[in-house]
Parts: sequence; C-alpha cells; structure tokens
Amino acid sequence: MAEPEPEPVSAEAVLRELGLFELRCQGEDVPARLVELCLTHGLDPEALANELLAFVTSKNLGTQLSADGLDTFEHEVLTKRSSRYHQKRDNRYGGLHDIYSLQELLDEEEDDELLDTYTTPSKGSQKRSNSTPENPRPKRTLSSRSPYALFSPNTLSPSVTPSQKYTARSSRGEVVASFGSVQGPSWSGRGGRSCTPKLFGSPEENLTKSYKFMFQKALDVREVLSWRIEELGDVLKSHHHLEDFASVLLPAQEPVTVLGQIGCDSNGKLNAKSVVLEGDREHSSGRQVPLDLSELKEYSLFPGQIVALEGTNSTGRKMVVSKLYEGVPLPFHTPPEPAPEQRMVLVACGPYTTSDSIAYDPLADLVEVIVRDRPDVCVLFGPFLDAKHEQVENCQLLGSFAEVFKLCLKTIIEGTRSAGSQLVFVPSLRDVHHDYVYPQPPFLYPELPKDDKPRVHFVSDPCTLDVDGVVFGLTSTDLLFHMGAEEISSSSGISDRFTRILKHILMQRSYYPLYPPSEELNVDYETFYSYASLPVTPDVLITPSELRYFVKDVLGCVCINPGRLTKGQVGGTYARLYIQREDATGERRSPCVAAQVVKI
Repeated sequence: MAEPEPEPVSAEAVLRELGLFELRCQGEDVPARLVELCLTHGLDPEALANELLAFVTSKNLGTQLSADGLDTFEHEVLTKRSSRYHQKRDNRYGGLHDIYSLQELLDEEEDDELLDTYTTPSKGSQKRSNSTPENPRPKRTLSSRSPYALFSPNTLSPSVTPSQKYTARSSRGEVVASFGSVQGPSWSGRGGRSCTPKLFGSPEENLTKSYKFMFQKALDVREVLSWRIEELGDVLKSHHHLEDFASVLLPAQEPVTVLGQIGCDSNGKLNAKSVVLEGDREHSSGRQVPLDLSELKEYSLFPGQIVALEGTNSTGRKMVVSKLYEGVPLPFHTPPEPAPEQRMVLVACGPYTTSDSIAYDPLADLVEVIVRDRPDVCVLFGPFLDAKHEQVENCQLLGSFAEVFKLCLKTIIEGTRSAGSQLVFVPSLRDVHHDYVYPQPPFLYPELPKDDKPRVHFVSDPCTLDVDGVVFGLTSTDLLFHMGAEEISSSSGISDRFTRILKHILMQRSYYPLYPPSEELNVDYETFYSYASLPVTPDVLITPSELRYFVKDVLGCVCINPGRLTKGQVGGTYARLYIQREDATGERRSPCVAAQVVKI
C-alpha cells in the first residue's frame, strides 16, 4: 500500500494545525509568515505547530502569535535546529582534519560524484542536487587549490564568495608609513629561532586565566579609582616638589594646589565650560568643584585624567586654574643581558575577513606573508570572528562560533609551521565567542598540538610582553578612538591629537585611563587595578585602531597603530618592525631600529 502524500504547505493547513492547540494569529501578515517558515526550514504544518507550542509554552507567551514573536521563534529555535541538522549530517567528516585527510575526503566526494553521473538517481533522491551529470566538476580544479583553503573557516559558511573589491586591489605590499631606516633590500627574520616571547613581570602580575565578573559593587569601583588618585598624587607631589594638597571646596584667595580626577558636570561630551575636578578622598572627601580654564594658555584634558591643579577658589564654588601638573611616565626597563641579535616582529589586527564575505582570504594572504618573510614573532590581535560582521550577527554560519574560531586558529598555526615564527594571540572584545569583559582573559585552545605549544602563546588584553629584553605594550581595545572622542585641548604645544593621547596613556600609567569608559566597554575594576596598569614604560606600544595607521616616537616609546587587516570590503594594513636591544652604555637608545606599516 502506497504511503499517503504529505499535505502541501498552505495557510489553511497551518492554521488548522495551530487551531488544534488553540493558537491564534495576531495580525494579517502572520499566516503568510508561518507558511514562509515552513518552506524555509523544511517543516510540514504539523511539525511547525509542535515546535511553536513548545516555544510559547516555555516562554509563557500565551496563545496569540505576533510577527515579532515569530522572528524570535525563528532565531532561537529554527535556526539552531538547522545548525544541528547540518552538524549531524557532517559528522562523518570527524571534526577538524589536517590538510592530507581533508584532501582525501575531497577526492572521495569527487569519486562519488563521478559514479553518480553513470547511474540513474532513484525517485525522490536529493543527493547532491547542486551538481548535474551534464556538468561534473573536474578533479584537477580542486586539487590545484591553495592548501590553506582546504581548512579555511569558509567551509563553515553557506556563503563562500570572496570579496570582489578585495581581490581586485592593486596596492599590495605598498609601504604607507615608516620609522627609522632598514638595512638591506628586503624584510626577513630568522623564523623564531632562539627567540621566546614571555610575559613581563611575575606570573601573579599577569592575567593568565578566566575569572568571574559581573559581581562588582559601586563601592569597589570607587575604591579602585581612589587608589589610583592617591598613587599618582604621590608621584606628582614628589616629581614637581609640591606642598601638601588642599581641599577643592576650601575658599582660598591665594593660590593653592589640589589633587583630583577630571570629570564632566553632565552626561554629555566634555567641553571647556563643563570641566569639574573630583577631589581625592583624603583631602577633599571626593567632592567636586567646577573649573575655570580661561587663564590656562595650554591644556589637554579628558575624563578620568588624574592631575594636580594650582589656582584660586575665592568662593569655594569655582576654581580658577592657573597651572596644570600632569602625570609622569614610568622608567624604561633595562634588561640584565641584552640580546645582540636583531629580531623581526610582524603585527596584524583583525578582522581577517571582509565585511561582505566570511571567506578568510585576507588571513590566507597574511599567512603567505609570514611564510615568505619568516618573522621571529607574530603578534596577532582579534577579532578573529568579528561580532560586528553581518553574517555573524544574522547567525549565518554552519557551526558554532567556537568551531569557526578554532578552525581559524588551525589555519594560522598549521600555515605558519614551516616558517617557525613565534605566534602571540591577543583577544578582542569583538571576538564573538570570547568573554566580553575588560581586562579580557586569554583564549582557550586545549586542542593545540603538543609540537606547537612552544611557539604559540595566548595572552590577555591588555598585556605587557618581553621579547629578548624589549618590552611591548599590547592592547586590542580601540583606546585612540575612545579617548579621541572625549579629549579637549586648547593651544597645546602638540597639535597632533594621536601624540597627545599616546602621551596621556604613558603619563597616566594605564592601558585605559578614560573614566567613565566607552559604552561598548565592560570594565571589571577590581581586575582592572591589578592587570591594566603599565608596569614600566614600554619600548614599543601597539594600539590597533579604526583610525589612521601611524608610527610615532612619543616620550621615547615607539607607538604603532598597524590599522586593521581589512577595512570594510577592501584590504587594510599590517605592521612590521626590527628590534635590537644593545648594551646600555650612556644615554638610552630606542630598541626599535625600524618600523613600517604595509598594505596587505
């Protein structure tokens, strides 16, 4: 006896099944939306009704189905159901493979397709419906692929079309910013030979594992900010030979010196008329006083900046500032035994895909650069799977975010194995699968092969790194953009805003001195106090940003913004530098011999 034909999908059939569970439509467009869900996700009316009943029951949504509710239902139930289906279907591939096993699987599929061209497909069979016997794919087209493409993360996306604008770029390898002079015709390293990056300082001074967050109290935040004011206040007093600080609310006809933190008198952007000083706890009990900056010839201020001010406060309600004392940079690190060899360091920052494609072609190009130049150290900043990418926001990946990230790491680690370069991975708050908190703990990758462990290093954001005695300050947070939107200045001797901001970072001795922080940053201040302070002034400070790339010498520290590897649909930039720490004889010399920002 033949099986009955399944009922065709129609609005009447769907409504009939929903009526059995007393589910009603709220809106004229809801029945059409239900039919669309059936057709899109391959469900018959009965299966859709069962899924909907379970959803509204678990969410306590009642019996009325709205268009917004169906959108939520599709996102939380049907999309995940589809992902599980594809994952189960692809389980025969056994997860991640190396290049050789993947090639065998591709060859096996090609043999199956070749056999299909000589057989009559059975009725109702939908096996490989995307290929026809009239147009079989030649085997040589797959065998000639780049080996990196075989285990590229684009295998987990339904859309693998490369970006046309990216592939059509014409300025590959162009140097767009430089510092120092390069000896020799080309850049090359030693492939990490006898070079091992390590965290600067003792293990307890570095963030090496995940921690519990979302438990901080307002009082704890206040304590951390007070500690910072007291610490920098002692430095300001000793460096500028200041007398004891006065209260910000004490009426004074003669000039007095006060200590505190710059703030804004409202929730808007800081300006010259809205600046207030929040006094320290010891002398001012944390009280605020508005500032009159009209007598200052030069100033550069931002919210959260800790300063000492000299001025008069005749009424106790407004202070007329006559002198500004800024922070003092920490000393540089002097290693006991400097390494005589010159090292090459490559720095790149994600995203590693263009905005119109999830194909990792820019990453493959970067791996080819690493294999060609063999840098001693590669510092790679996230995001590796960008939370702001359209296909990630719409959950259009075939697999979990963590799976795509691990495949991305596998691409980098295996692709650079022949070069032997030391790899340093720095997370970003835009890494969709990782902890969304600052300071951010290192990535976890337990699947790392044993042979690769000596050359692969996972660090936190921010991080202070020691490479043969040269200290690197690393942070993937776009501090330049955040502070650039808040900083104000007047007739400053430094006209370049980037230089002013970088100077503030070094003088405030913090990887993130801005307070309150940007709205997109979730700061755990208890951990911030322990791991986001500069232990020394770094020899090289790497601050990737959406803003224009640069290489600058600020207070003896070489500061680099390598840009991002991709900018929208087009290629971006990366940085490379030579470092060499020589014997400390006489005056200090920067260990950064030369640096360049290069287009990918």
